[in-house]
Amino acid sequence: MTTYQEYKAKIAELETLAETARKNEKAAAKEQILSLMREFGITIAELGAPGKSKSGKKRAPVPAKYRDDATGQTWTGRGRAPKWLEGKNKDQYLIK
Repeated sequence: MTTYQEYKAKIAELETLAETARKNEKAAAKEQILSLMREFGITIAELGAPGKSKSGKKRAPVPAKYRDDATGQTWTGRGRAPKWLEGKNKDQYLIK
């Protein structure tokens, strides 16, 4: 019967083999990507960064649409309505 220690040793050996295989596959993938980039003349700038908009511009802040004249608090009209506007007619607080 196999002991716990023998299983731990096998796991460590397999993790080492898996890490080596991952490094080799990653190197091969990088070479394939670079080869395709050279073949088609693609630059890194053309690929773009993940998670960023294509224009790279930041959004301008949205102007306030509602204002409470008593406190000076404002709300853009987007998202959840603020507490000071709950149960009240929004049209009364509309900025004109």
